[in-house]
Amino acid sequence: MYRIIFIIVITLAVAMGLVVGTLNSDPVSVDLLWVQLEWPLGLLVLSVLSAGLFLGLGLAWFLAILPLRIQLRKSRNDNKSSGAMN
Repeated sequence: MYRIIFIIVITLAVAMGLVVGTLNSDPVSVDLLWVQLEWPLGLLVLSVLSAGLFLGLGLAWFLAILPLRIQLRKSRNDNKSSGAMN
């Protein structure tokens, strides 16, 4: 079931990427201080969207999920040590 949903989501993402890339093919100049790039607008939009997605997921992992996993591991170790004494 999950494999079918995954295939559908990937197919929709590829289709949306192709639509965005096709409809926004005008070249755009990007100045990054040390490098000047000439990219199609669709590629730039998809690149920035992907970078923002990965940055957001990484920040959520390091700032929310990782501390909670550490706290859970500590509480499990505390429960094991207190359970062994009883």
